[in-house]
This record gives sequence, structure tokens and C-alpha cells, in this order.
Amino acid sequence: MEEKKGFFKRLAEGLSKTRANIVSGIDNIFSGFSSIDDDFYDEIEETLIMGDLGINATTAIIDDLKKKVKENHIKEPAECKQYLIDSIRQQMDVGDTAYEFENRTSVVLVIGVNGVGKTTSVGKLAGKLKDQGKKVILAAADTFRAAAGEQLSEWANRAGVEIISGQEGSDPAAVVYDAVAAAKARHADVLLCDTAGRLHNKKNLMNELGKINRILEKEYPEAFRETLVVLDGTTGQNALVQAREFSEVADITGIILTKLDGTAKGGIAVAIHSELGIPVKYIGVGESIDDLQKFNADEFVNALFLTT
Repeated sequence: MEEKKGFFKRLAEGLSKTRANIVSGIDNIFSGFSSIDDDFYDEIEETLIMGDLGINATTAIIDDLKKKVKENHIKEPAECKQYLIDSIRQQMDVGDTAYEFENRTSVVLVIGVNGVGKTTSVGKLAGKLKDQGKKVILAAADTFRAAAGEQLSEWANRAGVEIISGQEGSDPAAVVYDAVAAAKARHADVLLCDTAGRLHNKKNLMNELGKINRILEKEYPEAFRETLVVLDGTTGQNALVQAREFSEVADITGIILTKLDGTAKGGIAVAIHSELGIPVKYIGVGESIDDLQKFNADEFVNALFLTT
């Protein structure tokens, strides 16, 4: 419980720039307008879009708000705030099946471009799963980035899990093949694979992921499959573009959104979910293992608007 409370505090602090960007603007609108009219809605819409919530999510939120205002015969702009908060929350609910891989024998592929915190996220996720009593094996299949294997080994030590790696520059699919053999032999619950994400060369990436998928289908057909893409929250709309590009080369089932503690663009969490239909499943707000947490729409919105 202490950790949860601590994370909420870190999340609230981490979203302070986003809050200044979105919430203060919205509060000004609520206090500055005396009636609910088109200008009022336009101002809210502009504030949400500027906060990186994206066109789709913003349109859905405004439409929902208009509907609720009408249904509840709201006349005062200030009375709209809770309805607006609820509409944002609704856009982000990931549902109960989002973490099904935790309860099954599963393979989790994690992809993402350099610099987004991918290897760190894999390490933190391994630690979280181990803390839940899972037997976890890591596969260091990002063999093209210098020192990625070393970095992952360090996280494996920290998390107390086994790691399977190959030589730098070796075939990532061969590392996954070895890791599957180890996962089966040791009856692992989760095989976590750190894989490359060289989006600038989509054809190579597609081939590499295709090869890995063929090995998994052949050698480990009974394993539940999860593919997570790691995105840097500070890049805002660029993160959305990356998510879209990755979804063209892989069947993405969820997003890990990192570095939310340093960004005014936290609204991108809403945009990705709404624009692509891919849920944000984990968010990171710092360096320690506890700073990666499951995404919770209630907590996120509460931290953003500082409500409890």
C-alpha cells in the first residue's frame, strides 16, 4: 500500500508540467466563461489538443461532455469539470484482460527505438513479475545495440532473474530460440524478450520480428503472446507516430510509456489509446524498479487533476 501511495505522489509530481499545460488552461476556461456555448467548447477542445490528447480523443471527450451537459441540464460552466474528468477517464480504461499474460505461460516481446528506455523497462518489468512470484527468464535479443546485453544483465542481477544472451551482432532469433529452450526446461512463467526497434529500416525490422515469430510459433505454440512497444512520453506526437509505425510491422498489444516525470505532454497517453486502439499498459515516472507501474486510468486522471 505504501508503494502505491508513493507512486501516486510520484505520478502527481511527474504530471506537474502536463497539469500546468492542460489543467490550468481548463480551470481558466471554467472560471472565465459565464455560460456554456460553442466558444466554451472550442476553448476546451483547443486546450486538450495543445496538451497532446490528439484529435480523436478530444473529439470523443467533447462529444461526451456535450451529451452529459444536455442530459443533466447543466447551465454553469464550473459544473462541467467533473463530467470532463470522467470523460477523459473513460477514454483511457484498459479493461481487466489487459494483463492476461501474467496469468498464463507467456512470451512478452518488447520493442522500441534507441533512447526510449526499452532495456530499462524490460528490466523493471522482470523485477515486477518476479515480485509477484513468477519465474521469469530474460532474452537479450537486442543484439545490435552496443552494451544492450550488458545493461540487461545488470537488470537481470538486480531483479534476480536468469538471462539468455548471445554475442553482440548475433542473430536475435537465435537468442530467442535458446531462450525458449531454457524457458521450457525451467518451466518459466514468463519469457521476456528485449528485441530491437530500428524503425529507420522497417524492412529489416519486419524480417527480424517475422523470424522471431516463426520460432515462437514452432517452438513455443502453447505460450500466450504479448508485444509491448516502449515510447518516450516526452516526445508527444512523435510517440504517437512511432506507435503507428510499429503497429505496421508488429501486432502490438500494449504500450509502455516512459519518462512521464519530465514532460508537459502526458496527454499523449490518452491520444495513443484513442487514435490507435492500443492501450497504455505501463507507465514510468523515474529510475527505480518501482517507478514502472501498471497504468490505471483512475490514478492517472486523479493525479493529473489532483483529485483523489
